[in-house]
Amino acid sequence: MVELTIDGIKLEAPEGSMVIQAAHEAGVYVPHFCYHKKLSIAANCRMCLVDVEKAPKPLPACATPVTNGMVVHTRSEKAISAQKDVMEFLLINHPLDCPVCDQGGECQLQDLAVGYGGSTSRYEEEKRVVAAKSMGPLISTEAMQRCIHCTRCVRTGEEIAGIQEVGMLGRGEHAEITTFVGRAVESELSGNMIDVCPVGALLSKPFHFQARSWELGRRRTVSPHDSVGANIVAHTKMDKVLRVVPFENDEVNECWISDRDRFAYAGLYQDRLEHPMIRENDGTWREASWNAALQMIVHGVKAIQEKFGNDQIGSIGSAQSTTEELALLARLTRALGSENVDFRLRQTDARFDSALEGTPWLGMPLAELNQLDRVVVIGSFLRKDHPLMAQRLRQAVKQGTQVSFIDSAADDPLFTHVAGRLTVAPSQLANAIAEVSVAAALAKNQTPISEFESVQPSDAAKTLADSLASGERVAVFLGNMAVSSDQASVIMANASVLAKTLGATLGFLTAGGNTVGGYLAGATPVNGGLTAEQMLAQSLRAYFVLNTEPGLDSDLGARAVETLKGSTLAVAMTPYKSAAQDWADVMLPIAPFTETSGTFVNAEGRAQSFKGVAAPVADTRPAWKVLRVLGNLFELDGFDEETSESVRDTVISSGVVNRLSNEIKATPALVAKVDGIERIADVPIYRTDAMVRRSEPLQQTPASALPTARMNADTFAQLQLVDGDQVRVKSAQGEISLTAQVDNTIAANSVRIAAAFAETAALGSAFGQLTVERV
Repeated sequence: MVELTIDGIKLEAPEGSMVIQAAHEAGVYVPHFCYHKKLSIAANCRMCLVDVEKAPKPLPACATPVTNGMVVHTRSEKAISAQKDVMEFLLINHPLDCPVCDQGGECQLQDLAVGYGGSTSRYEEEKRVVAAKSMGPLISTEAMQRCIHCTRCVRTGEEIAGIQEVGMLGRGEHAEITTFVGRAVESELSGNMIDVCPVGALLSKPFHFQARSWELGRRRTVSPHDSVGANIVAHTKMDKVLRVVPFENDEVNECWISDRDRFAYAGLYQDRLEHPMIRENDGTWREASWNAALQMIVHGVKAIQEKFGNDQIGSIGSAQSTTEELALLARLTRALGSENVDFRLRQTDARFDSALEGTPWLGMPLAELNQLDRVVVIGSFLRKDHPLMAQRLRQAVKQGTQVSFIDSAADDPLFTHVAGRLTVAPSQLANAIAEVSVAAALAKNQTPISEFESVQPSDAAKTLADSLASGERVAVFLGNMAVSSDQASVIMANASVLAKTLGATLGFLTAGGNTVGGYLAGATPVNGGLTAEQMLAQSLRAYFVLNTEPGLDSDLGARAVETLKGSTLAVAMTPYKSAAQDWADVMLPIAPFTETSGTFVNAEGRAQSFKGVAAPVADTRPAWKVLRVLGNLFELDGFDEETSESVRDTVISSGVVNRLSNEIKATPALVAKVDGIERIADVPIYRTDAMVRRSEPLQQTPASALPTARMNADTFAQLQLVDGDQVRVKSAQGEISLTAQVDNTIAANSVRIAAAFAETAALGSAFGQLTVERV
């Protein structure tokens, strides 16, 4: 620590830190544009010039390291004069269009111009004009002439998103921020460029000209789209969400959010189910009152119970539902005499629950991801499944952390270095983990377990194991693909052996915004109950389906819809009409997360409660209230709560941390090799849930392009295909036609075909053998 004085305040600051950081810690504001606490130092706006005693001229506070005995004046005549001179230069070419700028009212340049700008300009020459750049459907660049060349956007793309998609060309007044060879910005974190822009050069295209900042209400909430549980602020006007921005929380999402969190709101008001609907005998739909719809459900379920028994009732939730909703769904199902309740629509291994000791979770706080020195990620499309976790690991890699992957598709994580990688067919993930486990045991001078005695690790496995064995703070993470595998219990068991061999933490990255909450709420089958996969594979008589589209969210795809159609009574509780109109008998309009209160529990076990931020649409009701009323109409005990908080307290009052456990009871094993072509099914980042799928801006991005059949060159040659051929892909459930595409990141004898598209729903399972042939 060094001692210095800033504006008469004596303070201490870490050696190597900058004056601006010391000043802000002391509560002294130094005007700035290019400086951002999460980005590297650029020192190109010069707005932060300060007067340092014994220095011959003002120095930039953001690029001047503190020294012992330094005396700094941020408000002296010399400092103020320098800052005003810089402001005059910045305003030379800046257009005087504040009244029509979306940044008006929240613009850093506008605010500082009041204090440091002149009332008149001495600049009489023509101002420069900068043409708009195409940055895709999310970022508007219609007024790039407002740019002051702070390069925050450039550094955000390169340092946070990990890819340099924008840069600066030219010099002086001819300098321009532009995209790379005219390409759109495609990063899953691109919207953060809008946040860091201190002027109105980069704006939200979906929000453009929707409202002025002073008209907006600002209400905190939590994103439901992935297991980080990003803290966000919904900007509303007339009780309607018009924009979403991050709320800074260093322990969760820092000051960043993914584009999925930011722009999913655009799907809030599309295709909304506004009133309860009942299907007539001729298949047509009619609007009904809430009382009529609920009474029909009660009479229908009671008739099924009397005729077919309680075990013909099944309830299916989703990982985007709140803890309160899932708790009441489970409570209602069990009170009706059935154990058939589940919220994990993509889980395919029936042995999964028996392999678990408790509730699976990340195994550590999110903030500790940055502090690990060795990591292996198993079965995950990390950047797309968990963009903010990938961002944390990206920063860790820059500090020396070594991250390795065991996967079936070698997607680029945009790290500066990947320490090791094993890319194998999905059926061989468990065996690949066994290889690394044996290699790690040998590297640690341990004896491999007897179940792996026949395993001969490959060179790639040895490289990966050597990296892991050299670390002190090591983590083994299981991704969404590993958990949804039909061999998930074996993968978990083998990963547990690897973690114990390394002395590492075993963690689950978990899908959706509330997977941990779903387990805590008891929304999983026990005592012989059926999983969601089993419920949708074998037809039951009555279904309660909460907040999901089974045709796109279920591993069974189109078969799930056919199963629901064949039931006697299918009740859909959904915000969206098209989500259920093909298969439901009753549709109940429930509130999305913006219109209800509830709690999400993220991957680290952090329970985050929130209130509704917007008014419910038409006859929409919170799902927890709908389930509570259903319990009362069935005359069941335990449905007396009048607030979501009281429901929450019944779930987590006994604590959360004490119920989290990644102890695996399954026995490690090797898996037989599968002959033929296997499917690799990713869920694209903007196809993960109903709201995201209805966000038009997100659907216009390349990440939501129609799926292709992607295979490596060797598999192409084996099948005698040429890149661009139309192929017929057949599974045990159905067949589809797709364009074939060469992709050498794909494992041998595998074909990558995205799930969560209507175009691929006929294939069904994300795992298993396929037949691929030219049309």
